Amino acid sequence: MHIELPEKRYYGIGEVAKAFNVNASLIRFWEKEFDVIKPKKNAKGNRKFTPEDIKNLKFIYHLVKERGFTLEGAKIHLKEEKKQALEKFEIIEKLEDIKAQLIKIKNQL
Repeated sequence: MHIELPEKRYYGIGEVAKAFNVNASLIRFWEKEFDVIKPKKNAKGNRKFTPEDIKNLKFIYHLVKERGFTLEGAKIHLKEEKKQALEKFEIIEKLEDIKAQLIKIKNQL
């Protein structure tokens, strides 16, 4: 899944939900379920996600939505095999970016 977000320090929950094409409630639910997602909250309680949070959300989205893990399975996978799985995910992500760029070039021809 290729996610288009501008280069910023913080992202609102609406931006994140729109980029992932999910409801904001799912992002809030994942925040409660997974310890790796820790958005900053301001005085009003609005969540602001850092680029590190976005990276973790991409990985969780990949595990749950694309690979079909249950939430418990994704939690276990994150705890036990995080480094190895994250490296594989980063490689997959780079390849998907290259594929998206090539398709874009093909369409321009």
